[in-house]
Amino acid sequence: MSKIMHVQTVLVLDDIEALKRKTGESSTKDALAKAVHHYLECEYTHVEDMWAKKLERVVSRKKEEI
Repeated sequence: MSKIMHVQTVLVLDDIEALKRKTGESSTKDALAKAVHHYLECEYTHVEDMWAKKLERVVSRKKEEI
């Protein structure tokens, strides 16, 4: 069984609204939960240079297409 902890943070209202749009959630709580889950599962968050890794993948895909 997992433990549940209530947490709070301060965010800019524009960032919260953008997060809700991007996640497709209407509530702040659900949007934040979805964003945190994605961050923990995303392979790029564990890479030292995330942007270089993404760029490598795009370049390799483009080479395969050619």
